[in-house]
Amino acid sequence: MRQSVRYRRLRALAYALGAAAFILAFFHRVAPGAVAADLRSTFDTSATTLGFIAAFYFYPYAAMQLPSGVLADSIGPRRLFTAGSLVAGIGSLMFAFAPDVAWLFAGRLLVGLGSAVAFISVLKLIASWYTEREFATWVGVLQLVGNLGGTLGAYPLAWLVQRVSWRDVFGGAGVASLVIAACIWLWVRDTPRDAGLQLPEDAPGDAPVPERAAWTSGLARVAVNGQSWLAFTALFGLIGSYLTFSGLWAVPYLTDARGMERANATLHVTVMILGFAFAAPIAGSLSDRIGRRLPPLRILSILYLACWLPWVMGWAMPNWASMAVFALMGVGISGGVTCWALAKEHNPPALSGTAMSLVNGGGFLSVALLQPAVGWIIDHSAGVPAPEAYRSAATLLGAVALAGVLAAFRLRETRCRNVYAELRTT
Repeated sequence: MRQSVRYRRLRALAYALGAAAFILAFFHRVAPGAVAADLRSTFDTSATTLGFIAAFYFYPYAAMQLPSGVLADSIGPRRLFTAGSLVAGIGSLMFAFAPDVAWLFAGRLLVGLGSAVAFISVLKLIASWYTEREFATWVGVLQLVGNLGGTLGAYPLAWLVQRVSWRDVFGGAGVASLVIAACIWLWVRDTPRDAGLQLPEDAPGDAPVPERAAWTSGLARVAVNGQSWLAFTALFGLIGSYLTFSGLWAVPYLTDARGMERANATLHVTVMILGFAFAAPIAGSLSDRIGRRLPPLRILSILYLACWLPWVMGWAMPNWASMAVFALMGVGISGGVTCWALAKEHNPPALSGTAMSLVNGGGFLSVALLQPAVGWIIDHSAGVPAPEAYRSAATLLGAVALAGVLAAFRLRETRCRNVYAELRTT
């Protein structure tokens, strides 16, 4: 009994520290939208430049997804996580004290580089410390915690920067990342065995770690799996369009095209993030309970896609209706939490980090491409009323969301178990 209590305490501690780092990663994703006006006034930036400032978080984030998975599978999430939190902290401090736009770019780049390993490291820890029928539930809870952190970068941040400098906020976030890095190094262990524990009967066990020299063959096994790329495309379309909108362009859209006050616009984004936050653990838990991954993914992704219609069509709506659509967008995107479980269950257990990182890269590659693309559309809509310019941008994002839904309908069901060996023999 004592051993079981220690096991649960250590895995809860690892999860809590991972979630804390993930909160900061989410905060940095959406923060540019809330401080967009402050950055414009401080550095006199164009919409395209603002888009690139926000996107510089996602370029290294997307590029590091595969290396993050390979490193998580080889050197372990503890070392990777510690290094990532250190780099993110340094980047946030650079952003806070940036004297010009070049420093903003460099700071965002380092924050994205450090944050890139956070999610994959936590997923690898969950895979090592929790059972397969717990996986989607705890990934959903992670999305809840992370998105609650994301709300800090929306309405609360907009409120806070009216009272203190935006530089102070990002400086504080940098210090927090450095503290988390120290705690992860001291207290987190990669697996129960690394903590000197005898595994309880219901523990997941440790998948054999691939030889470092063989990481290329492991990556190849994941990359030739068509299911990996379908999950990649699903997140490319769903998470990519969602983060592009919530992380930067929703607030300018509502203020410039809809004439809202910034406080009301950031409240809309906060409601959308909260919708995602509270629906994600429900979607993950439901998937684990019914033993199916695809029904939550497909039903909720259709809901999310339908919510793009008002923005693509340019429908005029009262404030309560637009707020409701934003909330439903957040609920709809929560179905994507099963994509990481599908990636893990369609690939060898020892390569779970590599598989989940490949799939996760889809969403962030999409954001890296879409954020400046939306800025370009707005900047090159000279003579076009703002509502029409933003309708064009919404059409692009809606089309990308549709591609994600189509991919979701081509994925195979796993019934919440690893089916890699079964598929290889059929």
